Amino acid sequence: MILVTGATGFLGNHVARALLAKGEAVRVTVRPSSPLKLLEDLTGIEKVEADLRDKASLERAVKGCSMLFHVAADYRFDVADPDEMYKSNVEGTRNLLEAAGAAGVARIVYTSTVGCIGLPESGALGTEETPVSLEKMVGTYKRTKFQAELVALELSKRLPIVVVNPTAPVGERDVKPTPTGDMIVRFLRRKMPAVIDTGLNLIDVRDCADGHLRAAERGRTGQRYILGCRNQTLLDICQSLGRITGLKPPSVTMPWFVAYLAGFFDTKLSLLRGKTPSISLESVRMAKKRMFVDGSKAVRELALPQTPPEEALSRAVQWFRANGYA
Repeated sequence: MILVTGATGFLGNHVARALLAKGEAVRVTVRPSSPLKLLEDLTGIEKVEADLRDKASLERAVKGCSMLFHVAADYRFDVADPDEMYKSNVEGTRNLLEAAGAAGVARIVYTSTVGCIGLPESGALGTEETPVSLEKMVGTYKRTKFQAELVALELSKRLPIVVVNPTAPVGERDVKPTPTGDMIVRFLRRKMPAVIDTGLNLIDVRDCADGHLRAAERGRTGQRYILGCRNQTLLDICQSLGRITGLKPPSVTMPWFVAYLAGFFDTKLSLLRGKTPSISLESVRMAKKRMFVDGSKAVRELALPQTPPEEALSRAVQWFRANGYA
């Protein structure tokens, strides 16, 4: 039996599907408040109610499992209460990994984020070995994921843990959607008159999920693996979307400080009203640096597939349109 957390979300769901496609017995964690839409068409999957803050529920979830993929995380920007995110992402990760160790789970893959990868001041590509510190993490989400990754690496000294750092997965079933998926939706709704001069690394979500399985099979304990494919500017991505959809991509690049001011006021007002910001200040602050990284270690050691991102963008567009997002 293999346990997957986060299977009600985008990446975790693809990990669960990849395991099922290989004929594995899969158990997934759910909470009473979890949306189950992405699990509806999966037959033979076992659901267990568990919460990262409830140690007893985690002990029940990992019982009898030979492998664990911990993909779940509190993934939000501009949170009003950072302590709540810390409890889930940091303390919750420790709770689960220690429960898995006590249960004798033979292999654990912890899903971190490319946001925990250091970026050289020279502008060179970031790698798994680039020095980085907590002080370099922008926003509560990145800080808590960085701290959670440190927990995983610390525990890997006595537990069989491999860490993966996905870049920006794109593709179908991005139900929430993720920040990258939201960008695609805004493009489809023609709500992107301009872009910030920034960049990110895209990867097909199917390849990213496959990378998790390969990390479990081939990854070295205590190692980090960037799961990415192609570095692209935001303008390049929009131009790809324009070719896929026939819609006109934005041609204007917005100065960063203009985006910062818009994000600052929108976020402050939204949080006061108890609403989600439409222009996230955290995401604007993150966009100040291009998240360009070198994913060759995963290609070399895990044989990570490198499907052209345009194929994943095309599937994402089709899925968003078919499901009423645009």
